Amino acid sequence: MARKTLNIFNVFNISQRTTEWVFANFRYLLFLVGLSVTYIANAHLAEKNLREIQRLQREVRELKWEYTSMISNMMYRSMQSEVAKAVAPLGLELPPEGPKVIEARR
Repeated sequence: MARKTLNIFNVFNISQRTTEWVFANFRYLLFLVGLSVTYIANAHLAEKNLREIQRLQREVRELKWEYTSMISNMMYRSMQSEVAKAVAPLGLELPPEGPKVIEARR
């Protein structure tokens, strides 16, 4: 009984012609592999940038809400009645006759 030797070409069913074609076009295949790696890296970079943009948009939205809340609070606290309540413990109160009008002569 003759024993067959295991050759890598026989294991993967690769012919001599295929290997010659691969080595003949090695530069082109290497270029395609490099192009594929670049494509995948670009996709990952785009996803990373998209996540960063979404994070920043969420942060801007939260800061806008905080700004609106602060402006609303400031407007409420600067009303005349609220200012009068705030300075009442200091002994200050509004005069009952109202503001004086100053007229300029021409």
